[in-house]
Formats: sequence, C-alpha cells, structure tokens
Amino acid sequence: MSALNTLAIAHRFIEEHLTPGGFCIDATAGRGYDTAFLCRLIGPAGKVLAFDIQQEAIDSTRELLEKEGLSSIAELHLDSHHHMEQYAQEGTVDCITFNFGYLPKGDHSICTHAQTSIPAIEQGLRLLKPGGIMSLCIYYGGDSGFDEKNALMEYLQTIDSKTYTVLKLEFFNRPNCPPIPVMILKEA
Repeated sequence: MSALNTLAIAHRFIEEHLTPGGFCIDATAGRGYDTAFLCRLIGPAGKVLAFDIQQEAIDSTRELLEKEGLSSIAELHLDSHHHMEQYAQEGTVDCITFNFGYLPKGDHSICTHAQTSIPAIEQGLRLLKPGGIMSLCIYYGGDSGFDEKNALMEYLQTIDSKTYTVLKLEFFNRPNCPPIPVMILKEA
C-alpha cells in the first residue's frame, strides 16, 4: 500500500476478500476507478454493475473501462444506487462499494444524500451473499456531506451484529475532515 488513505484501505480490504469470477456492484461509479479496480480483480469470468445518477460519471467510467480493456466485464447504469435491488438478486453479490459525497472535479451541488444512501446500503446488505463484503468511503466536509455523514454513522450502529460485522476506521491526526472508511462483512 503506497499511501495510507481511505480508498487504499477499502481496496486492500476488497483484495483480501474478492476472488476471480465474482459478482460486484459499484454503487457510485464516479470517475470509474472502483469499477475498473473491481473488474481487474474478478476478471473476465466476473461481472460488475456500476451505478451513477450523472451522465458525466457514466461517460468517464465507460471511457476508463474502454481504455483498460475492461468494458466487457461491467454494465453501466444511469440510475441511483438506491435502485440496485432491481438489477441483482438477494444473496448473490460478493462485493459492493460506495463512495459518498460528490463527483470528483464535478458539480458539488450534485451529491449523495442520506435519504437515498441509507436505503441503498440496506438493499446492498440484502444483496450480499454470506461472506460478502461492502466498503463505504464517506467523504464529507467543505460544502457538503455533514448531514449525510452523521446520518450514516447513526444508521451503521443499528446494523444487526449477529449477521454483519461493521468496522469504522478514523484518521485522528489529519486535518480538514478526512474521509471515513467503513468495511462491512456479512457473516457466512
């Protein structure tokens, strides 16, 4: 791990749990980096569904996947993450990733909100197969995200501890509201 940051922690967690041929969901495609990362890990025998509400994000993701030769592994959907249950069956998904906040280098007025993010997490928990994982990178601060961050933190404490392990990490000595990595494991 070259840099210890939220995304590197999430990727390390995913690498340790995901195997070739897996079925994954990138709930917030953004610029496509997580979608491409998942495609590389699961390979051509796997499948990744990627969602975003912004055409700009879908276009960026498509361009990156084409550039890296990964287009055949991913399906891109111009749709909200809180509709993912319409695209996958309960108990079939190996890994789901979320990056909460706004599109990097995009319009900051378009961002994720607790009103759709929490239902998306709930759906994701149902979609995960036993032993499946979920990573959440919670970006907040500046001009958005405090309300969503607070609602997510409150919600995550209520997830059934008999079925899921929820691990929240924090950077204590970093300024300016560092992102929060959260890892969830569905017990086998």
